[in-house]
Amino acid sequence: MLRRLATLIVGVGLTTTAVPSAMAGAVVCPGPLPQGEDPVVLDPADFVDRIDNPYLPMAPGSRWTYRETDSEGGRQRVDVSVTSRTRSILGIDAVVVHDKVTARGELVENTFDWYAQDACGNVWYMGENTKEYEHGVVVSTAGSWEAEVDGAQPGVIMPGEPQVGLSYRQEYYAGEAEDAATILSLDEQAQVPFGHFRDVVLVKEYTPLHRRILEYKLYAEGVGMVLAIAVSGGSDREELVHLDLPPA
Repeated sequence: MLRRLATLIVGVGLTTTAVPSAMAGAVVCPGPLPQGEDPVVLDPADFVDRIDNPYLPMAPGSRWTYRETDSEGGRQRVDVSVTSRTRSILGIDAVVVHDKVTARGELVENTFDWYAQDACGNVWYMGENTKEYEHGVVVSTAGSWEAEVDGAQPGVIMPGEPQVGLSYRQEYYAGEAEDAATILSLDEQAQVPFGHFRDVVLVKEYTPLHRRILEYKLYAEGVGMVLAIAVSGGSDREELVHLDLPPA
């Protein structure tokens, strides 16, 4: 998922959590957040039917538009949209999110990501189907994976209760997708074309597959990711330009 940094982007668990509004009654959490290559066992009964984590809401019909700029001033457009479709993975109905990257109108990358939220608000990353293009032709599907296929394991993209110092695996497919993250701050600010945000969660993302690559991502409550900055292994900057949300 460290997609565009290189032409792509420890054992702390949650003991108490803030339960999103979609949940009522008894709450059962899957357990500590995943680390490294450790296997996890997810129970579909512990998952809810919508993703309403405050820092990564994914209501069907939501659409984010980002502008990505590289060190030479080249620009790409990134459109992320939440579809109304789901994909059954490990018996869990994962939400299908479409991520499309274009440069001067030409398709560069086309990805379908699969996410699901557990009863404590953790947003799990269940896999992705990604294709890179050159002149309209698929040139790579590297990074594609699906939980429990060929040893791949799901990870967490956003905890239900972010805490400074919390580290977790985002995905694991040996040699292909091994991203991890650590939360650095809960009270940052971010200025992007879409607006100014306070009390932003700052997340450090990295991967042992490319140790010189490091990216910071900033998430605003009620919005999701507003800014991504490559701080090592590149100097790309991805900024939120527009957001469309479905009617409440």
